[in-house]
Amino acid sequence: MSIYLQKILITTLMVVVISEVARRSSVIGALIASLPVVSILSMIWLFKETQDLTQVVQLSQNIVWLVLPSLLFFICFPWLITLKLEFYPALFISAVITTIGYLITLKLIEYFGLVS
Repeated sequence: MSIYLQKILITTLMVVVISEVARRSSVIGALIASLPVVSILSMIWLFKETQDLTQVVQLSQNIVWLVLPSLLFFICFPWLITLKLEFYPALFISAVITTIGYLITLKLIEYFGLVS
């Protein structure tokens, strides 16, 4: 089985598992979703394909900075829902705010030379 197919199958399985668990328990689903599974899988795939620890370390360090703006989504989305905004508009607005947060963060880390 090709590495590409393995990536697709494992990643798809994770999304299905999280959504199924979340239907039964939102706390357990959130716990699983909050784990850095995608980051860990990405580091595994990168190392398996390149055997380059420097690239893996750089990826890990860069993830640290980009986790911060991703938190905007999880702050904005429930807040917008509590304001009685419907699901899809709240999802869209939260995604836009998060995107703006990413753009600002990328500019800041570039300015301060925090990424490699």
